[in-house]
Amino acid sequence: MSTLTEAPKKAASAVTLSSVNSGAVITREVILPGVVEPAGFILQNRTLDSPGAGQALIQVEASGIAFAEQSMRRGRYPGQPAFPFVPGYDLVGVVVAVGPDVDPSLVGKRVAALTKTGGWATYALLSADMLLPVPVGIDPAEAETLVVNGITAWQMLHRDAKIQRGQTILVHGANGGVGTILVQLALHAGVRVIGTASPRHHDTLRAQGVEPVDYNDPNLARRLRQLAPDGVDAAFDNVGVKSAAISFGLLKRGGTLVCCAIASAKNGTDSVVLKFIGLVAQVVWYNILPNGRRATFYNIWSGKGSKAFLSRMQQDFAQLMDLLACGIIVPKIAARFSLEQIRAAMELAESRTVYGKVVLIPEHE
Repeated sequence: MSTLTEAPKKAASAVTLSSVNSGAVITREVILPGVVEPAGFILQNRTLDSPGAGQALIQVEASGIAFAEQSMRRGRYPGQPAFPFVPGYDLVGVVVAVGPDVDPSLVGKRVAALTKTGGWATYALLSADMLLPVPVGIDPAEAETLVVNGITAWQMLHRDAKIQRGQTILVHGANGGVGTILVQLALHAGVRVIGTASPRHHDTLRAQGVEPVDYNDPNLARRLRQLAPDGVDAAFDNVGVKSAAISFGLLKRGGTLVCCAIASAKNGTDSVVLKFIGLVAQVVWYNILPNGRRATFYNIWSGKGSKAFLSRMQQDFAQLMDLLACGIIVPKIAARFSLEQIRAAMELAESRTVYGKVVLIPEHE
């Protein structure tokens, strides 16, 4: 993206514990006031309290723009909070202070966290038990691409589909935030990948070893069947009911369909809740059919708060960090913007022209 101006990469500045304890930490945050165009985001300053019991104060170094925030801007993300709120599904940053019952050795450590909201800010107060360690030497923006997107890709591929070397998979949106990671993980695992994307991204996908298909092809089902006449072992679908039907129909016996979003519901005025219910009902019906195939709807928050949930997050993110450190995963960052550039950042992320993820880099004094 050589035509874009990237926000400067600044190291996190130090925040003294005395200023934290006095409640003098000021966070700069992006507010989503309601259903607005990208120009309608509001930036404001707010004083944060000192960390309470079980909390840590994070100086944010990177947060991303994903499908979730694009849907929330339209008021079309199931379970989003009431307006106004601070978007930002995940973040990477440095712990600058902790509550009285939290391990003080966390201070100064770089961490990642799933937040669902609140990541688009210079500082964030988070539950300390949700923090995931980021190894020394890892670029914060690169680590950010592997939080919600990376964990989602890893868990869908290895925990839901349980993919095996030599198998064939179909990835819808292979150029997107989740898709770019899923493709790399699958290829590393020795899996053949067929990926749908806009033709402008096909050369990039081919260079990685993906067999690309135009997702707008009116004969998409037939084209996919030509590439996989015996079917695929798993399909990862982020589009919705119609696409899920095509994907399920392409599965081999014993294959798995993993639905992870309803991108087709992002725009429009009909009920997104009804679309979600319809897709879930479709998934349930597929599992009732006696055809030797199965379907599931992936939810990264499944089991939230349990020891099993935290263990999965820690194990899977650690695996991703190892692959990143070894250069096996190469993060696809479309562009980096400051919080002040949120309008341009959101417009680019929603343009469907970029390969990879748009990342916000908060600037600190």
